[in-house]
Amino acid sequence: MKPEDDLVLESGLGEPLVRQFYSDFYGRPVRANVEDQDLNAPHQINTVLVPSRVMGGGWGSQGAAPASRRRPSLVFLPLLLLSLLLLLLLACSATAGGAPGVVASHNYCVIGAGPGGLQMGYFLHKAARDYIIFERANYSGSFFSTYPRHRRLISINKRHTGRTNQEFNLRHDWNSLLSDDEGLLFKHFSDDFFPEGDTMVRYLNEFARRQGLRVLYNTAVREVRRLPSSPQRPGSSFTLRDQHNRPYTCRYLIVATGLGVPNSPTFPGSDLAEGYEDIDIDPTNYEGKNVLILGRGNAAFETADAIYGATNMVHMVSRSRARLSWNTHYVGDLRAINNGLLDTYQLKSLDGLLEASVEDMVLERRDGRIFVQFPWDADTLKQVQANKEAESGGEELVTENDFDNFSLREGYDSVIRCLGFKFDFSIFDNSTMPRRSTKKAKYPGIKHTYEAHNVAGLYFAGTVTHSLDYRKSAGGFIHGFRYSVRVLHQLLEWRYEGQRWPVTLHSTRDLLNVVVRRINEASATYQMFGVLADIILLRDGGQNFEILKEFPVHLLARLEELTGREAGEVIVVLMEYGPDFSGPDKDTFRADRATGDPLEAHRSNFLHPVFYYYRKLPTESDMMKKWGKMPLPRPTRVHHVLEDFLTVWTAQQSHILPLRRFLEFVTRRDMRHHYAHSCLSYALTNGTPPPFCPRGGFQSVWSIHTLASPDTEISEETEYVSRTINLTSAVPASLRPSPAATLTSATS
Repeated sequence: MKPEDDLVLESGLGEPLVRQFYSDFYGRPVRANVEDQDLNAPHQINTVLVPSRVMGGGWGSQGAAPASRRRPSLVFLPLLLLSLLLLLLLACSATAGGAPGVVASHNYCVIGAGPGGLQMGYFLHKAARDYIIFERANYSGSFFSTYPRHRRLISINKRHTGRTNQEFNLRHDWNSLLSDDEGLLFKHFSDDFFPEGDTMVRYLNEFARRQGLRVLYNTAVREVRRLPSSPQRPGSSFTLRDQHNRPYTCRYLIVATGLGVPNSPTFPGSDLAEGYEDIDIDPTNYEGKNVLILGRGNAAFETADAIYGATNMVHMVSRSRARLSWNTHYVGDLRAINNGLLDTYQLKSLDGLLEASVEDMVLERRDGRIFVQFPWDADTLKQVQANKEAESGGEELVTENDFDNFSLREGYDSVIRCLGFKFDFSIFDNSTMPRRSTKKAKYPGIKHTYEAHNVAGLYFAGTVTHSLDYRKSAGGFIHGFRYSVRVLHQLLEWRYEGQRWPVTLHSTRDLLNVVVRRINEASATYQMFGVLADIILLRDGGQNFEILKEFPVHLLARLEELTGREAGEVIVVLMEYGPDFSGPDKDTFRADRATGDPLEAHRSNFLHPVFYYYRKLPTESDMMKKWGKMPLPRPTRVHHVLEDFLTVWTAQQSHILPLRRFLEFVTRRDMRHHYAHSCLSYALTNGTPPPFCPRGGFQSVWSIHTLASPDTEISEETEYVSRTINLTSAVPASLRPSPAATLTSATS
């Protein structure tokens, strides 16, 4: 080896240790061999690339090495021999023990570089935590490179709202991740209202690149085990292995892999059905064919919408009736962009929908077509299966298709399975296997802290946390879980890093202004309605308050434990729909669907703010006793803000005045903001000024001068009258208010 050559260390066994040895000795980093890496992968970091020279002619392209770093060439030979010997020993050790001698270790490991994993990585990176993100593909967001199969997303990309407030605009931006970079809003990547899947892939990779996230691409985690606690490693700890059997350890594990396994139930003839994940998206392949689609979700209707113009007929079968998102108000239900088949069904154009259990179905191929049977019950199904397996026919069985008007009596040229996706449990061993959700088995069972029920230190982020608010809120979608990921990060910050949940302190005189701004701008509580709430913590006997934003309401009883903040009297501000607003049997467009009377605000059906006041935090026992259909236990007092067509709650009489009176009642304080002239008029009329006037009031729109000289020093003992305002000395007569008008404004 020539002195001017670069020192190149092979990736793999012992390479980090040897590279560190040479880096320490020569004071410069050493380049690693990346022959087996995909250099075209965006943000590739699973092998460090550092151009450098460690001998003679210079350090990379930056000229000669400093004199203090130059070494005689004879020194190199024994070091090289020593390193080769070390590598040989490590190789022997790995061969004998089955594991490399060097293990990468991090405090936080995130599995999955989709939107949930990248959002988690952003918050960990911003907090300067020791983390790594594992991604099996060589780029981020690999799910969106395949799905949806016909490439059009159903998430709204609303680029214009008429507002410049970014927080408000996020209420209507369903694709952007949270960051401090305005250039990483999704509207800068696509003009389409329903963007393409490929655009999402491009966006996610740009997000990872510009935020400098530490993503280990081409690393498929295959095995997750739990490490026993030790003095060197107290508490929870995990070991992971990738497809090359390389080990990694981490103290806390966050799984953000989404729902990526197609749901493929087994039933007689199920092998005749083609999966949504494998279908040909060219509609000409279905020209003049009869097609049966299993499922009734967005994937099923997306597929039908893409091919029904070329087919003879498209029939759809599912266990339950189709749910329309505009009717149920759940964004995971059938969206209008995909429901064209409903028109051709109801307008008698051969297409149609049926309700039947797919698991009870029997498919068989006869005369080049696929035919469907539905036995009456499970016992009959077993007999049908037995008869099909028998060489000779048995007793004739009565099934639905024995009737001559059986709906699915036509044979089908193609059967397509579109039954959704489920979580991949295969990466866990027995020590880390999470229980399945009791609400929806396709999700892992997790607590409201996003931690697995039965595995301490194992957390979930992104779509998989939707089991907590399935069919109730937006936690399964980017515009919802970007906020639940932020909640998870803040919970982790307090639990493991000692960083309390952030709050802002205000005077109670500003309470009305603060809450009105939050209910009109905040995006997290708007998107995660019924789940995340702003918590107002009253302090100092009601003189001040702290606002703790976007806290999970189901954890209200544990607020002090989970945030590090003390709580006494609290006001919970939550966005809710009315209990009778939506549902498959509701008439969403009925004439009385909305109310405009402030006295009937509690009957509001559309999304509106609800204020719950508690003299003390509810207990865990209280949280188990929900009040009717409300998400919280019975409060000391509750106030509904009247629903609004524009979801803008700023009407003085309908919204602000009732809310102000509620806040005055629970805080026992006057919330009116008095101007100088109203302070004076009120004081002259009642003998004492309103409570906040001694603090100086607010500047009014009038030109005013104090009676006292500007140089006069006013002490606290000075009577109030010496601090009053001269309303007339500098105000033209034509603009001066009449006494009656002044008194009216003072008592309003």
